[in-house]
Amino acid sequence: MDTLQSIPAGQASASESGHLLAQAEDFIRHGTPAFRHTNLALFAAGFATFGLLYCVQPLMPAFSHAYGVSAATSALSLSLTTGVLAFAMLFAGGLSDAWGRKRVMVASLLVSAVLVLLSARVSGWVPLLLVRTLLGLTLSGLPAVAMTYLSEEMHAESIGLGMGLYISGSAVGGMAGRLISGVLADFFGWRVGVAGVGVIGLLAGLTFWWALPPSRHFTPHPLDARALLRRFGGMFRDAALPWLFAEGFLLLGAFVTVYNYLGYRLLAPPFGLSQSTVGLIFGIYLVGTFSSAWMGELAGRLGRRKVLWTAFALMLAGVLLTVSGSLWLIALGIVAITFGFFGGHSIASSWVGRRAGAAKAQASSMYLFCYYMGSSVAGAGGGLFYAAHGWTGVAVFVGALVLAGLLVAARLYRVPPLAGIATPATPMSKGAMP
Repeated sequence: MDTLQSIPAGQASASESGHLLAQAEDFIRHGTPAFRHTNLALFAAGFATFGLLYCVQPLMPAFSHAYGVSAATSALSLSLTTGVLAFAMLFAGGLSDAWGRKRVMVASLLVSAVLVLLSARVSGWVPLLLVRTLLGLTLSGLPAVAMTYLSEEMHAESIGLGMGLYISGSAVGGMAGRLISGVLADFFGWRVGVAGVGVIGLLAGLTFWWALPPSRHFTPHPLDARALLRRFGGMFRDAALPWLFAEGFLLLGAFVTVYNYLGYRLLAPPFGLSQSTVGLIFGIYLVGTFSSAWMGELAGRLGRRKVLWTAFALMLAGVLLTVSGSLWLIALGIVAITFGFFGGHSIASSWVGRRAGAAKAQASSMYLFCYYMGSSVAGAGGGLFYAAHGWTGVAVFVGALVLAGLLVAARLYRVPPLAGIATPATPMSKGAMP
């Protein structure tokens, strides 16, 4: 007791500050081995998830030919998956609260890869849709929980870059899944294309299992329906979160609609491209690997409000370019749409994690519910516009979605920042204010 009393006040404060600093350093920061391992794991996870999910997108014209279904009906191979995925993710976060983040994500990836391999073997349109529907259920354990893991484990100064790199993996996976399935389908049939993506997804899932560091800031909570409902209800009292959920719906709804029906347009006259060439168009996804990390980091420095609206403005310009009859201008428009989409998603998703407080898992789940409902609803609905008015109808529909997103971004610009939500003992930089 006497010894404790003899410690000078300044020394005690220094000791306490050192303890708080150690707590802050416990978070994953860029430049460290833990950051590299985390990004390798989540890059592999994003690669697997979005390759498995979107590998059917360039195959929709092949499904129409093989099964005699319309463009809108063929789009169900993706819309059913994303629709089930959206609802299932509302519960995936709560499940990870009880079972652990890494355990849920690993199971999600491996089971999903097996289902994609199975989908390459089934016969008949209805059985294929059934397997794709189950895929939406199993994939739900990865996207929402990955966002939560990053929000919990990443240092405040590194989360924007970390989220951007994860989304870069998603961009590469989405591109590779579409490209591989499209090219293989042209030479060997769509079943070989899907099976090839399934094998790659399985290998990526095993890489994720090996590389991801265990959670250090996760405390398990038993499943409690009442507490879960309270957390979900509390999110809608926040000034920004409901608008960010709307942005997720509009972002993916516009983006998926463009890519769903792009193949139909380019395979038909006057372009008459081959299935392989249309598959190569999805190489444009590579710009997303840059834009997600770059715009995420830029938003961290300048503020998310100042950068988010530019993503929608870029997408709107891209939609206008796609109406042209020039293949080069169409390609430039797709680049602009892709760049803006991945940048906007990187900003909005990291912003959700920063605003959600203790309800990170639920906020991530709700954001992704709206995000994938945008894919399901708008992605299928765009087929009606394509059937009635061709690509011009699709462009008008997508343009309306993007314009709505631009208006919501303007609304978010006026939302006051939250105070005091930085990582413990780490002041938040001015530009990183959520």
